[in-house]
Amino acid sequence: MVKVKICGITNLEDALAAFFNGADAIGFVFYNKSPRYIDPIKARNISRILPKEILRVGVFVNEKENKIKKIAKACALDMLQFHGSESPKFCSKFKGYKIIKAFRVGKKLELRQLEEYKTFAYLFDTFVASKIGGTGKKFDWNLLNKAGKIKRPVFLSGGLDNRNVRYALKRIKPDWVDASSSVEAKPGKKDHKKIRNFILEAKRGTGPAS
Repeated sequence: MVKVKICGITNLEDALAAFFNGADAIGFVFYNKSPRYIDPIKARNISRILPKEILRVGVFVNEKENKIKKIAKACALDMLQFHGSESPKFCSKFKGYKIIKAFRVGKKLELRQLEEYKTFAYLFDTFVASKIGGTGKKFDWNLLNKAGKIKRPVFLSGGLDNRNVRYALKRIKPDWVDASSSVEAKPGKKDHKKIRNFILEAKRGTGPAS
């Protein structure tokens, strides 16, 4: 069964809503230019309260190594998601954590570029010049099929919601689906009904194309 990550968590109520509705992971965005940014101290306090069963993912964009490690330890993170221009060498410096390297997909996607990164998983999001993540826009999923065999777990992101996630599962067969803006009431505040509906549809598995 596909796993679900609810990203852009900024408060305990939303984190608990994700957990109680069956999310497998939540994402804390530690990029201060994001409307979903969370202060590390606040993230630490949320992480301490959450059940251990749900994974904690820290999202970073071109951040310094020492700062990432400090936040990761304080917030008891399980995975680190690098959403900037981090190099393969940089991604290899975080022993003890599962690393997700994000790729913002525009008009093309080359498998050779991906294979340079020996990370735990790859995340594919939509390229929008003015935004890094949380775009709410879908890229051309055919590009993933055309890229060839991807040998690592795949996180699919970008424009996923309860109306298209089952089609995405059938089309792409990702290991994870990742939602942020589509399950919000406003940037940084989740809509718990949308969270529930998204997770419910994702866990139901593949369905007919729509």
